[in-house]
Amino acid sequence: MLKSPPQPAKRPRAVGQPKPAYPARPPRLRPAPTAGGRVPPKVQQRQRPPRAGKRKGSLDSSLLLLIGAPLALLIVAGLIVIIGALILFGSSSILPGVRVGGVALGGLTQPEAASALATAWAERGVVLRDEDRVFPIDPALLGIELDSETSAEDAIRYGRSEGGIGGVLRAAIGRIDLPPTIRINTAVAEQTLRDLTPQIEVVPVNAGVQLVSGTIALRPPHDGRALDIATTLAPLERNAAAALSDGELELVMISIQPEILDASPIAEAASALLANPFEIRVYDPVTGDSDYWTLMPETWVEWLTAVPDAAEPPGLAISLDPQSLRAYLSERQSELGGSRTLNLDESVSAVQSAASRGELTAAVRAYHRDLQHVVQPGETIISIAYDYGIPYPYVQQANGGIDTVSVGQTITLPSHDVMLPEPVIFNKRIVVSISEQRVRAYENGSLKWDWIASTGISSSPTWPGIYQIISHEPNAYAANWDLWMPSFLGVYRPIPGSDFTNGFHGFPTRSGSQLLWTNSLGTRVTYGCILLSNENAQALYAWAEEGVVVEIQP
Repeated sequence: MLKSPPQPAKRPRAVGQPKPAYPARPPRLRPAPTAGGRVPPKVQQRQRPPRAGKRKGSLDSSLLLLIGAPLALLIVAGLIVIIGALILFGSSSILPGVRVGGVALGGLTQPEAASALATAWAERGVVLRDEDRVFPIDPALLGIELDSETSAEDAIRYGRSEGGIGGVLRAAIGRIDLPPTIRINTAVAEQTLRDLTPQIEVVPVNAGVQLVSGTIALRPPHDGRALDIATTLAPLERNAAAALSDGELELVMISIQPEILDASPIAEAASALLANPFEIRVYDPVTGDSDYWTLMPETWVEWLTAVPDAAEPPGLAISLDPQSLRAYLSERQSELGGSRTLNLDESVSAVQSAASRGELTAAVRAYHRDLQHVVQPGETIISIAYDYGIPYPYVQQANGGIDTVSVGQTITLPSHDVMLPEPVIFNKRIVVSISEQRVRAYENGSLKWDWIASTGISSSPTWPGIYQIISHEPNAYAANWDLWMPSFLGVYRPIPGSDFTNGFHGFPTRSGSQLLWTNSLGTRVTYGCILLSNENAQALYAWAEEGVVVEIQP
């Protein structure tokens, strides 16, 4: 028997409380009667049958497959990685993702890794950087050395004694970058940076002048840059590997302000100079010849700067930018040939000095390099040295003290510059002819004196060569022969490092009274010196300052 569901109990209404109003039930609509007064029958809707295999709240099995298959694969892959990592953990090889200093070492043994690191390090350089300027350098020159053995040890330990199981997984599926172990000798690094300072530092440029449309205009100054070596090396001392992680060492530079910020006081003098070319004479003291290099105003005007000079009324003097001048001289010296060169520091200074004096010509000296000689049949050290024009002990010294030579042997002939220790006097030259027994003095290319003379006997000859006046002695004493030699001008030392010197002098005396060789001029009578009359010796003594070149011809 069906029972009606229980109805909620009615709450009793209080006495006097009005009966609540309920909304009126909407009237039921019935179909309108047809024309015959009959009501049409009720149409029953046909229900759609439920879909087979579907159930409310259940997931499609294909969706489960889509989700479950990748998850299963991921789990399997993870297990494979873990198993592989555990296998690698137990092996003697470095884990796959381990790198040291950017070098991949995965799968290598410790000796193999050390070898790979050493090879990579040998191929790697270091770059010194100053903003956009770079200077490549061999790490060894900075005292930087890779400890490949320790670095390989660190790589093999990772994931085992270091890094833990998490490290094993990271190295197995990812990448681990370990720093290399680097040793540094800061004393070597400091010395190398000092040696490189001239290349690295930028010299400040004083204010100067420039030529603009044919008119002198002022040129602004430029700051220089000085290298702070101690601060540059500090990061290397703290942690060399970190400081060189990208293969670069940042140079710490200090800005240097020029001395002269305004060149207007010298503009007028510069204008007068620039009306003409500037000529550089390159003098070869060995040959006595000169090359001349001409600088047109439009070239050297760019080098004009001002320098402090208390002797000048404005406190400034004209000079030439040393960097530009050095570059020009360095390029031109190739024209001197392979055996000759310039001392660039000396040459730059000479040209600057001439410009500061307001001169339009400057003289610089050419130097000679050592030569190689192949011994020919019949030659000896003495004959080679005589023909070359240098005392034979200097040839012996340049070749390790050898006493004899053999045919086909290559020996070094030292530069004639070894006999020219003094700054060269460019406008004077003395020529001695042994065959003619004459002395000729030249000044500014013109013959000044031509005198009869006497040179050394065959057992103590005067040696041919290119020499200089190196000393002045009013009355020199030769103890070997008990001779006093008036107006003595030292010319060369026959033996390297000795005090014994051959030179010019007047008639000597022995034992303080006996006058020698007064009637022997024109014949070989001395012990290696060049004899002149007392009058001529005195004149030469007063005229030839130290540095005048003396050419002794056979």
